Amino acid sequence: MTLETKEALENLTRSFETFKSANDERLAEIESKGQADSLTEEKLTRLGQEMDRLQAKANSLHAASNRPNLSAKQTLDSAQLEKKRQFFDGFIRKGHDVPLDQKALSTTVDSDGGYAVPVELDQLIEKRLRDLSPIRAEANVIAIGSSTYKKLVNVGGITSGWISESGTRVETNTPTLQEIIPPLGEIYANPAATQTMLDDASFNVETWLSEELAEEFSYQENDAFVNGSGTNKPKGFLQYTVSTASDGSRAFGEIQALKTGVAGDWAASDPSDILVDMIHAMKSGYRGDAKFYMNTSLLAEIRKFKDVDGNYLWRPGLEKGAPATLLGYPVIEVADMPVKAASSLSLSFANMKRAYTVTDRMGTRILRDPYSNKPYVHFYTTKRVGGAVTNDQAIKLLQFAL
Repeated sequence: MTLETKEALENLTRSFETFKSANDERLAEIESKGQADSLTEEKLTRLGQEMDRLQAKANSLHAASNRPNLSAKQTLDSAQLEKKRQFFDGFIRKGHDVPLDQKALSTTVDSDGGYAVPVELDQLIEKRLRDLSPIRAEANVIAIGSSTYKKLVNVGGITSGWISESGTRVETNTPTLQEIIPPLGEIYANPAATQTMLDDASFNVETWLSEELAEEFSYQENDAFVNGSGTNKPKGFLQYTVSTASDGSRAFGEIQALKTGVAGDWAASDPSDILVDMIHAMKSGYRGDAKFYMNTSLLAEIRKFKDVDGNYLWRPGLEKGAPATLLGYPVIEVADMPVKAASSLSLSFANMKRAYTVTDRMGTRILRDPYSNKPYVHFYTTKRVGGAVTNDQAIKLLQFAL
């Protein structure tokens, strides 16, 4: 009980007792005389109403004094987090067999199960996707509010020139714009569990579901970002037309590919020279944040490359968290990059933040379905994702071809 509440309660109690004592005396006096007029009855009625009001206020103060003190922010935060955890766990196990406090949640759920977007699940899956999918972690990720995202790209074309103070200013060329629309697709999973398993499970169902969904989604996403056809899925950066032409002469939307000169293999002599050529084929403005991308088998080969002094070109990261480098640039292992073969595009040197854009439409959506396949409860989960190359000058490919 706070000091203010205690004082108010004591003052009210004293007033109530004084008021009640005076009223009782007046009532006894009237009863002893055996007479009462209408004015007296009206006064007694008002006095009784006032006594009822004071009694109700006293009861309210007593109830307030018995409540626990929840003024500490940490206590409130812990209570809210626990309420959210209970909601999600109850949603997975029982549907809506748990109290639902909408003030503590940022989602709406249909009365019969319906689609839900549990915030905690969505955040857990997003975090796991970034951890597991190397391309998503490296690319430019944008949350979109509609089914179509358009990016305008300035491909140059503006001209200028020197002129004297009084010379005639003729019209010059204006820049040329191109539009890029990353293809959007829907990725889904439909895991199932018996209601008995959900009721009796002793492990954290929320964590289990989020980890399984994130791992599966990451496999699907990463393959699409690399090899996707662009039909009902993102378009992978290896599915674009390649050209040996440099940035100044290549058609918009084509990616420059440097060739090793040998079908399915490295050059017989000085095989690492082509890596140096890839680096310097990229404009210096993109090169600072560029990285090498390849699968583990090609990485094993490149790690054995040596310079003329017999030193390995590969430099392992010596400090905690520092990436290994190749010719001074970080290396990212991407399992979905193709193995070395004739005409394969097995290695990329790219500034992915500038080269590739991932679009996320809304969040992860879950439909808890206990009806379609009894006794199983299905968790139909969907996520709409798009992706495309939005800057073909910020990515270079290595092709094992003549």
